[in-house]
This record gives sequence, structure tokens and C-alpha cells, in this order.
Amino acid sequence: MGRILAIDYGRKRVGLAVTDPLQLIANKLTTVRSHDILDFLKDYFQKENVEKVIIGYPLQMNNEASEAVQYINPFLKRFQKLFPDMPIEQVDERFTSKMAFQTMLDAGLKKKARQDKGTIDAVSATIILQSYMEQQKYRS
Repeated sequence: MGRILAIDYGRKRVGLAVTDPLQLIANKLTTVRSHDILDFLKDYFQKENVEKVIIGYPLQMNNEASEAVQYINPFLKRFQKLFPDMPIEQVDERFTSKMAFQTMLDAGLKKKARQDKGTIDAVSATIILQSYMEQQKYRS
């Protein structure tokens, strides 16, 4: 069984989270600059057995795609061209940044740490991954 990798793609930064090999726990992995993400993924996929990639796909309250998809869609095309055999699923990511910020507050992170947008992006990716894993439990 391979890991599941979650991506919270942004114009400047990409938050990443990953499961353990048994796909039981979602963990924050790192944050990478957007223009470095494909090189990072090439390297990561060579080192780790990744079974599937989950990407946060921002929807509006009316379930239509938000403006951010204009950055995500080109990334998805490049990803699929570079990694044609890697399954990728889009997951609704509404409110994950707000949830990440609240999670950091609840965890007692200091103000300076909460202002680090890279941390917010990685925590958001973790929330996306955790919610995906929860949904899969109930589908089985």
C-alpha cells in the first residue's frame, strides 16, 4: 500500500501533506514554492511509494469553480503530462484555510507562527487529506 499525497496549490506556495504507508494518519509534509513543485514531486515520487494524489479544488458556495482554478487547472495539466500513471483526485477545499488557521489557534501556536502562510498552506493540505480519508472510510 502506498501513501496518499495531498496538494493545496496556490499561486505562490504549495502546501503538501501525506499519509503514513498504511494510510491511517495524515501528516503535514512541507510547503514548496509553486514554481518548484513539479521538481519536488519528481524527487518525492522517486523516494516514496505514492499511490494517489489529492488536490484541493476551490469551489464557491454555489458549487461553481472559484477564480483560483485559473492557476490550478494549468498545474493539473502539467502534472498529468509529467506523471500520466499517477491517479489524481480533486477534493472540495472550501474553508480549509480558515479551518487551518483555527486549528493553529486551538493548538496554541504563537502569533508569529500563525502568520506564516507556508504553515497555513501545509496545515490546509493536511485538512484536505484528512477529510478525503474520512470520506473514503464511509464509502467502503
